[in-house]
Amino acid sequence: MSNALGLAEVANAPKRALMKAMGYTDQQLRKPLVGIVNSWNEVVPGHVHLRQIARAVKDGVLMNGGTPLEFNTIAVCDGLAMGHQGMHYSLPSRELIADSIEIMARAHCFDALVLIPNCDKVVPGMLLAAARLDLPAVFVSGGPMLSADGSDLNTVFEAVGAYHGGKLDEQELCSLEDRACPGCGSCSGMFTANSMNCLSEALGMALAGNGTAPAVYAERLRLAKSAGETVMAALTNDIRPSAVLSAAAIRNALTVDMALGCSTNSVLHLFALAHELGLSIGLDTVNEVSGRTPNLCRLAPAGRHHMQDLHAAGGVYAVMGELLAAGLLAGEALTVTGRTLAQALEGHAVRDRSVIRPSHDPYAKTGGLAALFGNLAPEGAVVKQSAVRESMLCFTGRARVYDREEDAVAAIYAGQIEPGDVVVIRYEGPAGGPGMREMLSPTSAIIGMGLGESVALITDGRFSGATRGAAIGHVSPEAAAGGTIAYVREGDRISIDIPGRALNLLVGEGELEQRRTEQPLRPCRDIKGYLKRYRERVCSADQGAIVT
Repeated sequence: MSNALGLAEVANAPKRALMKAMGYTDQQLRKPLVGIVNSWNEVVPGHVHLRQIARAVKDGVLMNGGTPLEFNTIAVCDGLAMGHQGMHYSLPSRELIADSIEIMARAHCFDALVLIPNCDKVVPGMLLAAARLDLPAVFVSGGPMLSADGSDLNTVFEAVGAYHGGKLDEQELCSLEDRACPGCGSCSGMFTANSMNCLSEALGMALAGNGTAPAVYAERLRLAKSAGETVMAALTNDIRPSAVLSAAAIRNALTVDMALGCSTNSVLHLFALAHELGLSIGLDTVNEVSGRTPNLCRLAPAGRHHMQDLHAAGGVYAVMGELLAAGLLAGEALTVTGRTLAQALEGHAVRDRSVIRPSHDPYAKTGGLAALFGNLAPEGAVVKQSAVRESMLCFTGRARVYDREEDAVAAIYAGQIEPGDVVVIRYEGPAGGPGMREMLSPTSAIIGMGLGESVALITDGRFSGATRGAAIGHVSPEAAAGGTIAYVREGDRISIDIPGRALNLLVGEGELEQRRTEQPLRPCRDIKGYLKRYRERVCSADQGAIVT
C-alpha cells in the first residue's frame, strides 16, 4: 500500500482491516469485488453440488481480474416440502431470497454479481434481486438431474396414486423410488426449476446451456467458468440488468415459455419480475403470446423427453433459433454478453427434430399455457394446456369441494372421486394458504388412480411443473379474498373450455349473490412469524403473488 493515501483510502482503513482479517491482500482489495451468490445446502438435491459450481465461477472471475467473495441464500426443495406445512413456505421464500441478496449486496458494496440458483423459487428470487440491484450480473444454475430410464420425481408421485389404486405393488414402488432420481440436479422434466433456468437464457441473463446442460456434465463446470468471465466483461462494459431485462426480453421469455411448454409457475415469476421492472403485464398477454406461438417441445410431464434430450437436441438456443426465424422473437434484445439475442443465436441449430419440432410442424399451433376467464375466475386462472389430454380440453363436471389439499387427497385415495367430478381445492391461494401451495399430490393421485381422462382439478393454489392433466390453478380472486371459488357448493356444475379460454360455475348470478350474503368466508387460521407478515402483504396470483 502506498504511503500517500487519499482521504477516501484513509477512511476505508477499518474496512480493509476487516477484510485482511479474512486473509485478503491489498492486491485483491484493489480489484473489483464480485459477489458469488450461492444457494448451496445439504437439503436440496438441486443444490447439494453447488459448491463445485461456485468454485468454477470463482476461477472465471479470478482469471479475468476480479476478486470473488461468496455468500449464501436459502433454497427450499418443493418436492420435499410437498403435501404438508412446508409448502406454505415455498413461494414466500422467493421474496426472502430477493431481500437477502439485496441486503448483502448493498451492505457490502459489491461491484458485480454471479448468481447460482437451481430450484423453483431460487431462480425467480435471484432474478428479482438482480433487477432491483441493477449491478452487472450473470446467472449460472446447477443444471438438471439426469433421467436414467425415463422416470423422474413426478413418476414417483404418480406411482403413489397407482399403489393406492391397486395398480402397483410395494416392491415396484420401492424399485422406482430407488432409480427415479439418480443424482444431483434439478428434477429432470420441464418442471418449474428447469422452466425458470431455461427462461433465464431467453431473458438474456444466462449463457447458452444454462437451462439444459446436466448437472453432472463437465460442460456445466465450463459454463460456470464462462459465467465468471462474462460478469467481468459485463462490469468492464457496464452492461447491467436494466439494459437486458427489457419489455422485449419479458415477451421473449413468455414466447419461449409457450414453445417449451413450461410450468404454470413461470407466469407467477415473470409477472413478479415485470412488476419489479415497472412493466405492465396481465394474463391477457399470456393468451396473446400463446395464440401466436407454436408448441415445439413436449418434455415431461407433457411427453417422454427430459432435459438431457432437449440439451442433446440443441437446447434452448436451438428452440429460440426456430422462433426467431419465424419472426416470433425480438432479436434486437440485448444479452448479458453484450451481443443481441439474434447475434447470440448464430451457430445454434436443432440437432434432433423428434425433440424440437420445426415451427411449421409443431406439436400444437398454440403455446403450452393458457389463461382462462369466467365467473369462476373473473381475474383469470392458468392451465398447462400442453399437458392436458384432448378429451379433457372441454369438460363439464360435478364439483367436489375441499377447503384443504389434505382433505382432497384423502378423498381421492379413499375412492370418493368418480369420473365426471371436478375437484375444487380452495383457501390455498397466496393469502388464504397462506403461501399458495403446490398441488402435485392431488393431481398425481388423480393420474395414479386412473382418473386423468375423466376428472379435473381447480384451485386458487398452484401446481408443480410436474403436474399434468386438466389441472387449473391460480384462480383469481382467491377464496380468502371473496372470489367466486369460495361460494362453490358440492354438486354444482362447472364448465371448463380451454380452447375457448373459459372457466364458469354454472350457477345463476342471483343464486351466487345470495350465497355471498349468507355464506361467510372461512376465518383465517391463526399463524405467527413470517407467514403472518406474508399473508398481510401478498397480492393476488394474477399479479404474480408479489409482496408490496
